[in-house]
Amino acid sequence: MNYAKVDAKAYARAHMKGIWAAALNPFTPDLALDEPALRANIRHWIDDLGIDGLFISGKQGEFFAMSIAERKLSFDIAVDEARGKAGTIMSCSDQNLDVVLELARHAEAIGAGYIVVHAPVLHFLNAQEETLYAYYRHISEQVNIGMALWSHPDSGYLMSPELCARLADLPNVVAIKYSVPRPMYQRLTELAGDRIIVSTASEAEWFDNIVELGWQVYLCSNTPYLIQTAGDRRMRAYTDLALAGEVETARAIRDSLDPIRREFRKSRPAEKPQAHAKYWQELLGQRGGPVRPPLLALTEAERQATRAAFEACGLARAAGAPSSA
Repeated sequence: MNYAKVDAKAYARAHMKGIWAAALNPFTPDLALDEPALRANIRHWIDDLGIDGLFISGKQGEFFAMSIAERKLSFDIAVDEARGKAGTIMSCSDQNLDVVLELARHAEAIGAGYIVVHAPVLHFLNAQEETLYAYYRHISEQVNIGMALWSHPDSGYLMSPELCARLADLPNVVAIKYSVPRPMYQRLTELAGDRIIVSTASEAEWFDNIVELGWQVYLCSNTPYLIQTAGDRRMRAYTDLALAGEVETARAIRDSLDPIRREFRKSRPAEKPQAHAKYWQELLGQRGGPVRPPLLALTEAERQATRAAFEACGLARAAGAPSSA
């Protein structure tokens, strides 16, 4: 860590900026974590696409199908490749609190930038706020590293803006990935935007949130490396322009990406987001590979439909992407 616990909020405010992407973890044909492929992808994302930070082994990265040792290895790889060039935030989410803390302490020990912890599934509870406050307070007390909250419908509920604002007072709670309807994250920005960095995973809303809510970071999805190439960095361009106040120029560039967004969404089969995104990566020349059970692979017909959508979207593979061979 490059900061003391007491300075976590200020450090994040100064450094957690721009475009952060959620890494898909590439696996080999026999479903082992593909370390060379992950390293090659990270280098491409940082060096060729200008991505500012990486979200490691979250739901996009299939953490739920990985061992603790593999999750730690993915942290190690990301810190090694990103050091001095990009930020890192490690997903320590797990239903088992001991696993959360073990991963958090590992992230802290290897010099990761931050951790993120998903709100847990809480069985039999209809009112969760005091339980969640105690949960995050306990984690905060056990580690020094800056922590991002993460609320998503997958938990079976959404954390209220008022609860998140209360949690923002914990000394090393620095940010939130708030995957909720816009009125909720707008409310949290109003309540506690000076104490917690608010973001959401929707790239379609990123431009508006810079312009209308004064947001500083896109945290995060796999979109930044699926709609850009080394020679076509329009998300990078519109982000920088919007952050600099060049709103209309940024808006035009943002809108020019609509055909890519449309073809990507149109070709994505239900229940197969990771498999679809990994194949799209391969079409871009990145390293994708298979998904692990219980996730489903694309059928040959789905692969053909995805390839047709890719060829129609106007985003050509560009020099600088790692070979998928």
